[in-house]
Amino acid sequence: MSSSRTRSWAIIATASTTFLVLAGCAQPQPQPDLRSFYDQAVAFEPCDGYAVTSADDTAFAGDPAFECARVTVPLNYDDPTGRTAQIALLKAPARGERIGSLLMNPGGPGGPGMSMAAAGATTLADSPVTERFDLIGFDPRGVGASTPAIDCFTDAENEAGEAYTTVLTGSRTLSDDGSRGLVERCAERSGGDDVLAHVGTRDAARDMDILRVVLGDEKLSYLGQSYGTRLGAVYAEMFPQNVRAMVLDGAIDPKQSTADRRVDQFTGFQRSFDEMAAACAATPECPLGTDPSMTVEKFQAIVRPLLDTPIVTEDGRRLDFDAAYGAVVAGLYDSAVWPVIYQGIAEVAAGQADTMLKILDVFGGRDADGTFPNFGEALYAINCMDEERNTPEQEVELKRRIQAIAPFADAGLGPDGARDPCEFWPAEPTLGIPYASDVEGLPDTLTISITGDPSTPFEGGVNLADTLGGTLLPVDGEQHTIAFLGADPCVNDIVADYLVDLVIPPAGARCII
Repeated sequence: MSSSRTRSWAIIATASTTFLVLAGCAQPQPQPDLRSFYDQAVAFEPCDGYAVTSADDTAFAGDPAFECARVTVPLNYDDPTGRTAQIALLKAPARGERIGSLLMNPGGPGGPGMSMAAAGATTLADSPVTERFDLIGFDPRGVGASTPAIDCFTDAENEAGEAYTTVLTGSRTLSDDGSRGLVERCAERSGGDDVLAHVGTRDAARDMDILRVVLGDEKLSYLGQSYGTRLGAVYAEMFPQNVRAMVLDGAIDPKQSTADRRVDQFTGFQRSFDEMAAACAATPECPLGTDPSMTVEKFQAIVRPLLDTPIVTEDGRRLDFDAAYGAVVAGLYDSAVWPVIYQGIAEVAAGQADTMLKILDVFGGRDADGTFPNFGEALYAINCMDEERNTPEQEVELKRRIQAIAPFADAGLGPDGARDPCEFWPAEPTLGIPYASDVEGLPDTLTISITGDPSTPFEGGVNLADTLGGTLLPVDGEQHTIAFLGADPCVNDIVADYLVDLVIPPAGARCII
């Protein structure tokens, strides 16, 4: 982002506040037409009725201390007297002397934060973080239990493999009519064009500032992973004076164009596939063979027949090429899951699909009864309001680049038919790339970047830390994100010291997982 573009966003952010000078200190106050949102009282209550899936029901009932609430925000911040949205949140109260709230975002975009806070109460149960902070998981606008929620597909369409948006990988194509019809059905099912036009990250960051105030926090403490690092960085850009601490784990590079980031992401997935396949080749019954140089060809030979002959299970579920490839990508996010991928590929070679479908169910949040959350739909909508858009010709060229650098993702059908699914979106993107440049008055932030991250490459974390003028914690490992899991003592201690005491790690600090 150029300096002039950065200043324009700073003006937009500043326009949401006035300044009351008292005893020599400038205290940001909401502008009058937003004051009712900032002044609202939060009515926490039992979490009955907040769950979107049965997994949510189980998670929200995991601790009787969990409380839920909804906070009202403007749908359109330029029209605060118009339609409103409701942001759903779950609180896991601090176990000891409370510092304040820790807002959490799991990524995606489209990931539900409520379940993240519920899970964090367990994964971080012995951490000073849960002792000193209320964990606050919120479903960002358009996501999960927040309303209006993005809705583009039925559960039956999800089950049949028809609920797809991007066609940058795999076997599918998208026509002019298909792209237009996709947007129209999302608008109709989600509540109108104005809903689609106001689900971007900048609107979500403004929601976070309202949450900060209504929760009683003078400054924001935040933990975001993956896409949550973008949300945190944009908040830091728009409200630097309101930040107390930010942990940004598995960072999106704020300087990188959408197309280049997609190429880097699939370069990372191919690298992780190669690492996974090499580890498999060292085992006696690897379905990809014993020669690591031939594993892509072996994989293609196993999964490409699914283009013409999908596997259909006894209960009628279907595994085609795109589903099998998607399951492998999901498994690449954590090296601990690699043996499960081996098993799934071996089953596909034998005409079975159980393990691959289980990976997809866990990753996508599918309930046993076939109910799906709106993760994928919200991801699509939020990205349409954030990412740079391509012409059909540019999208075909981007798919060509991805097929060249990630051959395991190539269905062998060529790039023709690729099309940007956001082409007919009812509003232009509002994020602006690059973003979070030249931020002044921001306290030290902590960015965590894993060397073998398959989804958000290590250099993205380096660039985010540099852009924000914050601290980078490199972590040697093969997975996507680490801080929320509470699984590594080195990372745990550094994150806790930073969030609780605002102590940054010493120069040269590094963790190995």
